[in-house]
Amino acid sequence: MINNYRININKGFTLVETLVATAIFVSISVGITAGFVNIFKMMNLIRIKGIMTNIANEQFEIIRNLSYKDVGTVSGIPSGVMYQNQIINRDNKVFSVDTIIRNFDDPFDGTFNGTPKDISPADMKLVEVVITCSSCDSNLTPITFTTKIAPKNLETASTNGALVVKVFDASGLPVTEADVNIVNTTLIPSVNINDKTDINGMLTIVDAPPSVSGYQITVTKDGYSTDKTYPVGGFGNPNPTKPNVTVVVQQISQISFTIDRTSTINVSTVNSLCVTTQNFNFDILGNKLIGTSPDTYKYSQSTSTNNLGILNLSNIEWDTYMINGTDSIYDIIGTNPLLSLGINPNANQNLQIITASKNGRRLLVVVRDQSTGLPITDANVTLTGPSNYSKSLITNEGFLSQTDWFEGSGQILFTNPNMYFDSDNNIDNISNPGNLILNKVFGDYVLNGYLTSSTFDTGSVSNFKQITWNPGTEPIQTGDLSVRFKIATNNDNETWNFIGPDGTPSSYYTASNQNINSVHNGDRYIRYRLYLSTLDQLFTPIISDIYITYTSLCTPPGQVSFSALSLGSYNISVEKNGYQGTSKQVNITNNWSKEEIIISP
Repeated sequence: MINNYRININKGFTLVETLVATAIFVSISVGITAGFVNIFKMMNLIRIKGIMTNIANEQFEIIRNLSYKDVGTVSGIPSGVMYQNQIINRDNKVFSVDTIIRNFDDPFDGTFNGTPKDISPADMKLVEVVITCSSCDSNLTPITFTTKIAPKNLETASTNGALVVKVFDASGLPVTEADVNIVNTTLIPSVNINDKTDINGMLTIVDAPPSVSGYQITVTKDGYSTDKTYPVGGFGNPNPTKPNVTVVVQQISQISFTIDRTSTINVSTVNSLCVTTQNFNFDILGNKLIGTSPDTYKYSQSTSTNNLGILNLSNIEWDTYMINGTDSIYDIIGTNPLLSLGINPNANQNLQIITASKNGRRLLVVVRDQSTGLPITDANVTLTGPSNYSKSLITNEGFLSQTDWFEGSGQILFTNPNMYFDSDNNIDNISNPGNLILNKVFGDYVLNGYLTSSTFDTGSVSNFKQITWNPGTEPIQTGDLSVRFKIATNNDNETWNFIGPDGTPSSYYTASNQNINSVHNGDRYIRYRLYLSTLDQLFTPIISDIYITYTSLCTPPGQVSFSALSLGSYNISVEKNGYQGTSKQVNITNNWSKEEIIISP
């Protein structure tokens, strides 16, 4: 019988096997290549750091060969021959070399501001060389080298003084790494120093040459405002509140500056029907003075919105700003917030200017609550004057508020101002009258708790603007985020989805006067949910007042506008349920004027 089976001893690889093998080979090759690339990068960084070290050694070698009196920087204190800034090219790389030389007051024999007092505080010189490679890998950070240079001879009494610069923020805390520029062109050689404050927000210039009103100092920092001194008799500001600094022999001249993070004002201009007002002209004036006789303001600008009725003002310093319309076609009939706009550091503040076509002389009346300063809704404002003029208007904007919770939970609609909807029973609304705090258990405060308000009814679809609470700061022991809020709005009074400023349930309102997310605009009903927490159970945050400002469409809060007025004397009377009636005499002389009426409960 013949066997017809054959055995194929020349069998090869299938297509799938070939592809798998190729993929494995490629993966291994890529990994090996990436490894070599990283090794080459590391070797390159080591090589560049070696170059930077060699440059620093060269600078120090130059300094070691100088006479002690020449150890200093051009236009610096101490004055010398070294340049404050140099550009050096090595190995096709560009290196920036910053040399800082300062007189150093050794505490061994006392200090210039201590006991005993050192009348020759320039004991030695501190040399710092900072090298940066701007054309190198972004992962390469600047390298700093430091040494001290001591004189050979005994010290003698100084014929110079000391200049101490202190820099604080708006809260009175020191600002570290603030940029300080000190210029004095009255000295020979002149002085032009750029340096930074230390961890205590201070820069001390020991052995500064005497000079009468000669040191002009400018202080700033990336993302921060600027503060500076000004020359007496200077153009536009002849009598500065902070004149250039005088340094006296063997005396300490100390000056303080205040800077903080800048803010943005987002301006929009519309009419009462929310239709854009294009290219509206106005002035914005800050409250901070840099000079007197005449008053010179730090911020004063004439500007306008664009054809979309929008203007973004950036790099705005914390201050209170006033708005004044200068447009030839439209008047201001209100703003939201009010014309007196308080800006905090590092804030993003919306400002809506409501306009109307010019119609003779106009009077804007603003009605505020005496205790809170907030605008009041539903106040009856009556203006009477010449030729039997009489007109009444109602302010239809204002704020929702709650200042007590002592009658407890269970209230759905906000009809009783002393009740709320619910809580997790970790909030104490009774033991500290008029305030909310965390509950105590066995002498310690609980770690956290929440409380939900009753439903506030604005009466119509509304634009919710800001949430504010008092106090604005809490004990430091409770932690940075010990007071937080979420907000829920709707038009059915049933669907309550609490969200924070980014429109999600995971975020919280953590700063008083914070803008409310625009997703709530167009709703009628609103609730807030308060969250309290503490990191230290011996301390609790505390809340005494909660306010939510809003507008109904584009009607300005707490403001009414009277137009087509004649010259002469008018009487303003304001009435509001629950408040004392108030009246005030005004004299109409300008085309546009504003009066504020403060009423008390």
